[in-house]
Parts: sequence; structure tokens; C-alpha cells
Amino acid sequence: MPRRSGRPRKFTPRSERVKFREMTDNPRTTPQTLQASVNMLNDKVHDNTLRKYGTKMEGKPQTFIAKEAGCSQSAVSKHVNRKLSGRKKCGRKRCTTNRENRSLERLVKKNRFKNLGELHKEWAEAGAKASRATTHRCVKEFGYSFRIPLIKPLLNHRQCQRSLTWAKEKKKWTVAQWPKVLFSDESKFCISFGNQGPRVWRKGGEAHSPSCLKSSVKFPQSQDLAPAHTAKSTKRWLNYHGVGVLDWPANSPDLNLIDNLWGIVKRKMKNKRPNNADELKTTVKETWVSIPPQQCHRLITSMPRRTDAVIKAKGAPTKY
Repeated sequence: MPRRSGRPRKFTPRSERVKFREMTDNPRTTPQTLQASVNMLNDKVHDNTLRKYGTKMEGKPQTFIAKEAGCSQSAVSKHVNRKLSGRKKCGRKRCTTNRENRSLERLVKKNRFKNLGELHKEWAEAGAKASRATTHRCVKEFGYSFRIPLIKPLLNHRQCQRSLTWAKEKKKWTVAQWPKVLFSDESKFCISFGNQGPRVWRKGGEAHSPSCLKSSVKFPQSQDLAPAHTAKSTKRWLNYHGVGVLDWPANSPDLNLIDNLWGIVKRKMKNKRPNNADELKTTVKETWVSIPPQQCHRLITSMPRRTDAVIKAKGAPTKY
């Protein structure tokens, strides 16, 4: 099909055409109001047309741009000057200054675990005159969201070195060796989920940031020197059944695959509401059985990556 020649057609949004038609049909419309509406509509049409061309006309003379866009040279000049100077913002003037907004952002960064009420109170004490809704809107404009924090164990220097040494020793293990390891751990299940604890203000990609993590002092693990695992009765049972025990670093949930399985069970039970303890036990067992073997195999194959992550973090908690 041959290419159409001539100037491009002017496009006017349907809403503007309907509004203009209503004004012309209204007998109370004065000629001055009608002319002002025509000028405003022409400016919008020219802006849309020039915006459509974008950067294709950069470096071209205004007369050439006006001929290609199908408008006058004055319309091109107005569009360029408006773009350079910036359009005036419409709407109500903000009740907070840039300085007050920066002070609010410092309050958020100082303690990520403060709730909205505490932030609003401290911001008001600093001199900001804003409502609670304005405080929330400003925090959201900074890019923060109120999320449930990830829980990581609080490790001292000795524990980090122990985890690092253990990871270096198991780095040579192949994927075929890890299925021979029996992982075990306990987890807590409640009939009523209720409140999930304090939340944290964080941006996208800050889930594993140290300032956004919730530290746990004690995290029972699979043979990780927890009292339940080092008790004499436990040792006697393992020795009687001929089960060897690996030397496992303390407070290392990112190296125990069973914690991930417990997390899968809890996520699957999120929408289930057992009425008593017996129903809770039955639900946990049914959910556990529903986990496919492929998912367990994927967790086992992740062990080499987990040991590499521990070595890279120098024994500190990782994303797993």
C-alpha cells in the first residue's frame, strides 16, 4: 500500500470533543468562554502531536517541526518553552516542606521497626504539622512498605567462624552425598495464627538487609547443640539405633533443609482454621504428606549452593 502523503491528522481525545460539543450546544456559553476553550483544546492537540514525535525532531528548526506536525510555529515554541520551564503543578499545596520530609526519612532509617503511630508522634514533636494519613503517604512516597521481617539467628564471632569452617569442610561434598543425611528439627504450630509480631519498613530488595532483619537469640536446629538434641536420652536412642551424628554448627537454620519444609507446610496451612488440637495435628500431617518428592529433591540439590553462600558471607546468615 502506498504511503500517505501530506500532513498528519490532528487527533482530539473523545472526552475533549464531547466537552466542546456540550459547550457549543449550551446557549449560556459566551463567545469569550468558547474562544478560550478552543484555544485550550488546540494547545492540547498540539502538545499531544508534538509529544508523539518525541526525540525524532531534536535538532530540527521550529519551522520544519511545525510543518511536519501540522501546526503553527508559535505552537511549537510554546511547547518547547513549557517543556523547558516545567509545567506548574496543580492541586493543593503540600503541607510539609522538603526539610521536614528529609527528617521523616531519617526517622524511618533510624529504626525500621517503629509503627506508623510512633513515626507520626516523633515527626510531630520535631515540628511537622501533618496528619497521620499524610505521614503514611510520605513514607510510601519514599518507597517504603510495612512488611513482616525475615527472622535470622543472632550469631557471635565464634559461631560465625564455626559455620564458616563447617561450610569449607562440606564444600567438597557432592549432590549424591547429601540424600544420605537425615535432617530433623521441631517447629511450633498454633490453632490461632493471630498477630505475627512487629513489622519493618523496607524498600524493594532490602529483605535481607541487616537493618531489616529480626534477630532470634536461640533457634533450635537438627543436631545443632540445642538442649533437646544433646540430652542423654537422645544420645542413647541414636547410639542404640546406630545413627551417626554430624558435627553441626549452632544456630544455622539456613543449612537445615527441614526448616524450609516446615515453612512450606505453614504456607499451605495459611487458609486452614482447625478448631482444636486434634484437628491441628491432622491438618499438619495431611499437609506434610502432600509435599511432592520433587520439592524435597530440589532442596537437597541446593546444599552446595548453601555452603557456598555461607563461605561468601564468612559464616554470617544467608538468604536461605
